[in-house]
Amino acid sequence: MPAFASAPVSEPDLVRGYLAYLARTGRGNRSYDIGARWFLQRWRDPATWAAEPLPVRLEAANHVRPFINYLMLHRYVQPGYDYLLERKLSSILREAPNSPLSADMESFLRAAAELGYAPRPRAGMASQIVMRLLIQSGLELTDLGEADFNAFEIAVAQREAREGRPYKHYRDALHGARTVIYHLAGVVEPREKRNVLLKWSWEAHLDGAPAPIQRAMAAYLECCVGTRKRSTVSHMASRLAHFGRFLASIDPEITSLASLERQRHIEPYLSTVAAARHRHTGAPLSASERRARILTVSLMFADIAEWGWTEAPTRRLLFGRDVPRLPQPLPRYLPPDHDRRVVEELEKSDQRLRADALLLQRATGLRVGELLDLELDCVHEVPGQGSWLKVPLGKLDTERMVPLDEETVALVDRIASSRSPGRPLRHPNTGKLVEFLLTHQGRRLSRDVLGQELARAGVAAGIGVVTTHQLRHTYATALVNAGVSLQALMALLGHRTAEMSLRYGRLFDATVRNDYERALTLAKERMGPVMPTGVPIQMHGDWRQAPLIKARMAGGYCVRTAAQGTCPYTNICEHCPNYRSDTSFLPILAAQRTDAEALAADAEKRGWGEEVARHRRLVARLDALMEQAQAG
Repeated sequence: MPAFASAPVSEPDLVRGYLAYLARTGRGNRSYDIGARWFLQRWRDPATWAAEPLPVRLEAANHVRPFINYLMLHRYVQPGYDYLLERKLSSILREAPNSPLSADMESFLRAAAELGYAPRPRAGMASQIVMRLLIQSGLELTDLGEADFNAFEIAVAQREAREGRPYKHYRDALHGARTVIYHLAGVVEPREKRNVLLKWSWEAHLDGAPAPIQRAMAAYLECCVGTRKRSTVSHMASRLAHFGRFLASIDPEITSLASLERQRHIEPYLSTVAAARHRHTGAPLSASERRARILTVSLMFADIAEWGWTEAPTRRLLFGRDVPRLPQPLPRYLPPDHDRRVVEELEKSDQRLRADALLLQRATGLRVGELLDLELDCVHEVPGQGSWLKVPLGKLDTERMVPLDEETVALVDRIASSRSPGRPLRHPNTGKLVEFLLTHQGRRLSRDVLGQELARAGVAAGIGVVTTHQLRHTYATALVNAGVSLQALMALLGHRTAEMSLRYGRLFDATVRNDYERALTLAKERMGPVMPTGVPIQMHGDWRQAPLIKARMAGGYCVRTAAQGTCPYTNICEHCPNYRSDTSFLPILAAQRTDAEALAADAEKRGWGEEVARHRRLVARLDALMEQAQAG
């Protein structure tokens, strides 16, 4: 139907149509009639009311608003998004089935249900967004375009500015409605919720730096966008901003990077980075962040010098020794019992798509970005070679194939059956339309929701928060334990260099294990049995003569191999200032002193100087304790 009549409708016709509408819907009374006539007496053409200032449009009393709803639903008036956002319109969704908008509303609600939205969210999107868009635009649902959504978003921002508070529920509903309409008609495309920092200008990132330095850094960052992802350049901007604000604090009059000096500017900055702390937690910066801040500044100097910029420093200011070394931690894998408990919690989860996605990551060792980029046809059957998973371009911009067992293929099939249907989505990196495997409510799953689900499973399993990358570490560790070759591990994990995969080889090196067991066997043969933790040792002959480290205690004795060293708790009680004794314990103390003297002599024969000193200290302490007991 046309959006609006080409000629104004007469006052009697509007009143008659309104009263007939009320009769059809079983509503209305005399006050409804009075309200309509009062409105038309003041504004004979409803369009003149729509042109009034917002306070005037909002001043209509309750008995007038049903008539205004009728005018909006039957497309006699476009009241403006500012008015539509101020009105709650709680009854308008109930009235829509008896209006010209009924077909569009039913179509939207049906599409939202097919995408997996629950009744309450889809009703909210319909009343908060779609109804208002149809009323104000005067268009059919399938004719709505980017301009209409942008106008609505601008109106939301204006109301937020007027009232000084955010309207997140409108923005979330607008985001969802855009997705539903895309899958229904393809007239607008859904938007990914991107980090707000990616929308900042480089000047906003560099706020606080001296103006000339800020301009030079902004120009440099703009050049970097051509060869790096914007998110990468955004991180560079944040780190350069720290350097810029540091320069502002020590040399606010500086006008060019070319005037930087090693002693005056760079060395104090290195000290500042070393002492810097996280602005939220107050903890010292990690070695990787300190390293990144220094390397980013060094890279900028090298780049602008190579490009021949006049801003470039005239001599080298940063050197390799200025960059902090990174620690080499082992991969944070889940031990087998923790791994099993997390998998059990994921199997029990109500969030099946999220949990199955995490189970797929555990079964294939994908990076989380690679997991989210998997396409619907990612499983390939190779005759005689079984099933393979095609992993898309990821962190290192390379594709690879990962073999799958039957259980993992069944898991992929389960995901494919539970994902939401709809049109292909545009890939954020390539711009191509892609049928992604992991879609929910018409959009791709996000890193955040996967991280939240895995953290929940880890807490429920009793092991604390688990991260998605730990699943990759666990996958790789299991392969290493099973004896997979370095070449196969590199191929499965998508590593470019052997060094990246060798981190997992350091975890459980078979050669180290074999050498350890061989050396331990030889040590046992030479030194006698070694007491494992919690297992009592069987001594043959006098324990004082055993070729082991020995200690006498009130209720028995302790023996340890020389490799184990003295137990840190040996004789700790006898030396404690709170230790007390009396004459009833003198025989025990005397026996302990006699043994301590013999053990000191034995240790001296074996050349164990520290053991000799320990026993001598104990003898002196026992003498003092016996004197105190006799004096008391």
